[in-house]
Amino acid sequence: MKFLGAGLLSLICAAGGAAAAPSSSSESISTGAVSSSSAGAANFPKADGLLFNIDGVTKYYAGTNSYWISFLTNNADVDKTLDQLSQAGHKILRIWGFNDVTSQPGSGTVYFQYISRSGSQINTGANGLQRLDYVVSAAEKRGIKLIINFVNNWGDYGGMGAYVTAFGGSQTTWYTNTAAQTQYKAYIKAVVSRYANSPAIFAWELANEPRCNGCATSVITNWASTTSAYVKSLDPAHMVTLGDEGFGLAGDGSYPYQFGEGLDFAANLKISTLDFGTFHLYPSSWGTQYDWGNPWIQAHGKACAAAGKPCLFEEYGSTSDHCGIEGKWQSTSLSTSGMAADLFWQLGTTLSTGQTHNDGFTIYTGSSEWTCLVTNHLAAIK
Repeated sequence: MKFLGAGLLSLICAAGGAAAAPSSSSESISTGAVSSSSAGAANFPKADGLLFNIDGVTKYYAGTNSYWISFLTNNADVDKTLDQLSQAGHKILRIWGFNDVTSQPGSGTVYFQYISRSGSQINTGANGLQRLDYVVSAAEKRGIKLIINFVNNWGDYGGMGAYVTAFGGSQTTWYTNTAAQTQYKAYIKAVVSRYANSPAIFAWELANEPRCNGCATSVITNWASTTSAYVKSLDPAHMVTLGDEGFGLAGDGSYPYQFGEGLDFAANLKISTLDFGTFHLYPSSWGTQYDWGNPWIQAHGKACAAAGKPCLFEEYGSTSDHCGIEGKWQSTSLSTSGMAADLFWQLGTTLSTGQTHNDGFTIYTGSSEWTCLVTNHLAAIK
């Protein structure tokens, strides 16, 4: 989801308490994982036909998204949030595994990577990847499985734009910019090496909503093929996925079905080192109607079934009538062959500092919307 400039504000509102003291220096790549497990790869989440298998159970799953949990500095807030998900019965949580800056932030600011042409540094300190360490460790204890994303298409928390600032080029050339890709892969290695043995990892995700407006679709397909193969070389035991919105697919010819954003959904599904497909749904941002979303879901399920891979309905949201609109989408997804799970955007709760960011799509724990989209949906899955 594109935050429309709210990212920094939401971080300040959601972080919880004073930030941990920064490390004495931003360290280079560390392979010292805080979170590890002796569990074999057989116990890790995997694709099983057109469904997912978690902890030995193959079925349709439900979950949600939380971009802010990775940046919390109060461990009790992380614990509370994951307890709420576990108690509700959610198994999958998608989080941001990136937080990029192009200038050294002030003391106490959480960031994961400083990107600079003169020498990038990955922050493995207490205000860096150790924050992500705690989320992974806490998820392990509760049986929550995490999708960890490596970079943002949008400007929130750095993203591809931060690489462009440091290494030049443009958003559309990011995918082929050698310097940018070298640092991006260095960051991937730093993150994957920390958690390759963790049973809490559901999948590694290449980017949040990658686009390449006006590019040949081969640009993203080639990049996704190369990068996913690289991730698999580091960690062959966990799944890898793209994180795209599902654009570029045979359909009614409306904007999301078109190929102008540089994506070809069916072609990307054929990449052997991508384990499942992803797609999003935001009619209010795409110039379509809410009812249009049901055939959008079915079209992606059909494409995934044809490819023999599961589809993850990874993000979705409406700006009004959440239960009436999104509840129908959930039912459509659950009843469509090829669909394996859905994750609503986004999780909302109350932390030590108050409510987390409300972007108009947020579903808060304990609300009537939580009852219809979480409690009732999970009951329908069972």
